[in-house]
Amino acid sequence: MDWLGIGVLIIGIAFLAFVVMLIKPLKNLSGVFSSLRSTTDALPQQVADITSGAKDTLTTGRETIQQLNNQMSELSPIFTILGDVGETTNKLSSSMVDITKEMKDNTEEGSTFIERKNLEGLYGAITLGYYAFQRRNP
Repeated sequence: MDWLGIGVLIIGIAFLAFVVMLIKPLKNLSGVFSSLRSTTDALPQQVADITSGAKDTLTTGRETIQQLNNQMSELSPIFTILGDVGETTNKLSSSMVDITKEMKDNTEEGSTFIERKNLEGLYGAITLGYYAFQRRNP
């Protein structure tokens, strides 16, 4: 054997030792890949289930929104009527406030006249007589 043969024999023995050393890590790597395969085998079914659930949820949500829109369109005239009633009530109460203010102003003028002429007692007696008369006549 010449030097070339001896060198190739040494390289072969070193390669054999290297392969023997890699057997355990390669077996562990094989176990990881088999575990990964079992995990990814179930993945398409899980994705399909999730997609189906999301589709059902979106369909239900769309139907709910459509029902809500239909109900709102049915209630819209009622809200319009209530708005009109509110505006009318506001105008009526504004008119009542104006009338009340005017009556207060007129009453204040009468009160000052009564106080100025010292007619409080006479006015009270006339009022009491009027109420007594109204009470007797049904």
